[in-house]
Amino acid sequence: MNEKNFASQGDLGEKRVSFTELAPGAYAYTAEGDPNSGIIVGDDGVMVIDTQATPAMAEDVIARVREVTDKPIKYVVLSHYHAVRVLGASAYGAEHIIASRGTFELIQERGQQDMDSEIQRFPRLFQGVETVPGLTWPTIVFDTAMTLWMGTREVRIAHVGRGHTRGDTVVWLPRDKVLFAGDLVEFGATPYTGDAYLTDWPTTLDAVEAMGAERLVPGRGDALMNPEQIAEAIGGTRAFITDLLESARKGVAAGHDLKRVYDDTFGTMSQRYGNWVIFEHCMPFDVSRAYDEAGGQRDPRIWTAERDIEMWKALQG
Repeated sequence: MNEKNFASQGDLGEKRVSFTELAPGAYAYTAEGDPNSGIIVGDDGVMVIDTQATPAMAEDVIARVREVTDKPIKYVVLSHYHAVRVLGASAYGAEHIIASRGTFELIQERGQQDMDSEIQRFPRLFQGVETVPGLTWPTIVFDTAMTLWMGTREVRIAHVGRGHTRGDTVVWLPRDKVLFAGDLVEFGATPYTGDAYLTDWPTTLDAVEAMGAERLVPGRGDALMNPEQIAEAIGGTRAFITDLLESARKGVAAGHDLKRVYDDTFGTMSQRYGNWVIFEHCMPFDVSRAYDEAGGQRDPRIWTAERDIEMWKALQG
C-alpha cells in the first residue's frame, strides 16, 4: 500500500481561511472543507467552539479573534470528542472547557486511540503535533443542555441527539438565531460516520432543523448565511446518511461481505457525493460503520491506528 494514498496523508495543500461575521459578536472560522471553529464574543469574554487539532493550529484562530476583540477567551466548547476538534484546547488558556456527558465518556473510553488514529490519518491538520500536551479534558460536563450567560448574551449548549457520535453538542444563540452545529451538519463535505449512530442521525437532524437557525456553522464547509443554504446542508447530510445505511442494509440482507458492500456503496454514492470534500478518505470508514450497524452492532467499535490500516488495506486492495 502506498501510504500517501491512505486517508488524507496525500492531502498536503494549504487551505484558504475565511473569518465570517454571522451576527454582531458571532463568527465562523472556516477553511475550504477543513474542520471549522466558531467564536462568540460576550460582554466580558469569548467562547471558542472547537479548537483545531493542535495548539499550533489554534494560534491562527486566536489571531482572528484578536482582530475583533481583546477580551479574554474564557470558554471552549467541544462539539464532540474527535482529536481534530479538541486537541488544540490548551492554546486558548480558557477558564472552562465544556462538553456533553457523552463526549466526556468517549474521551475516557477511546480518546487516546482516536488521537493516535487521527494523527496518522490527517498529517496536515496536525501541524505542530508536538505542542499537544495530551488529551483534552472538560471542566464542565452537562447531561442534555445548559445555558450560559456571557453578560447579557444568552448561549444555549445542548446535546440534541446521537448522530456523528453519541455526544454531539450544538451551540445556539437564540437572540441572533445562529447555530454552531459541529459535524452533525456538513456542507459540501462528506460526513465521517466511523463513530456514528446512523439510524438516529436523521431524527437528530430534525431537531437541529426545528431550531429555526438563520445562520449555521457546519462542521466542515462554508458558513451558511440564510435558511435556504441551511436547508440544503441539512438535507444533503440527511440524504448521505440515509443512502449509506440503506446500501449497507441491502448488502447485509443479501449476505455480502464488507468488501462487496464497500465496492457497491462507493460506486453508487460517488455519483451523487463523489465531489464532496474528503469523500475518498471517509468512505472506507463510513461503510465499515454502516455495515456493522446494519448487522446489529449497536455501538461503534473503537478505531485504532492499527485497525485503520488493516481496514484500508482490506477495502482498497
